[in-house]
Amino acid sequence: MTEELDLLKKAWKKDAHAYEQVTENQIYKMIHKRSSSIVKWILMISIAELILWAAIGLFTVDDNYLKTLEMYHIDTLFGVLTVINYAIILFFIYVFYKNFRTISTTDTVKKLMSSIIKTRKTVQYYIWYNLAMFALIFIIVVISQITYDPSINSVLENAKDSNPQAFWIVIGLTYFVLFAVTFGLFWLFYRLIYGFLMRRLYKNYEELKKMDF
Repeated sequence: MTEELDLLKKAWKKDAHAYEQVTENQIYKMIHKRSSSIVKWILMISIAELILWAAIGLFTVDDNYLKTLEMYHIDTLFGVLTVINYAIILFFIYVFYKNFRTISTTDTVKKLMSSIIKTRKTVQYYIWYNLAMFALIFIIVVISQITYDPSINSVLENAKDSNPQAFWIVIGLTYFVLFAVTFGLFWLFYRLIYGFLMRRLYKNYEELKKMDF
């Protein structure tokens, strides 16, 4: 579709008087169709992502997992966070669907440009939310683990008689590296998948700005 759009633009530049109206309308229709397709992919990927995490949660939650949450005293908190998290993600999916419907039925350049900007902002908010939720859960688990995990408490008690500062340095570095790696993987995933689609969407926006309707 990109090559076809480039050919139309070249034809329009060669003979602006003969092809102006026809080609501009054709270019708009192609950008409109391409933008609608991109937002549809964003919607589908977000739904697939929700299903994936739900499936992972379904197959990983067992008695040991629940006992660990109880030991860390975060079983109730995690239950509440899970409900809130799914509710917010479902809200984002609903907004993605609305954006898709809006772009699909848009009939003017200005409205299409406005819908593209709105969709890009929604995707950015969605990415920031997921990364923030991951960071929040990680911090809660780390604090609870250090506070209530018997094995860590045992090591901490032994470290008091030797070198507690070295112990905390090792613990801090371990958790920091673990957080940096996992957070980086999440960021890379969103950057590659949603970032690629948003760049294509922004390219459509720039193409629309160049057109004089």
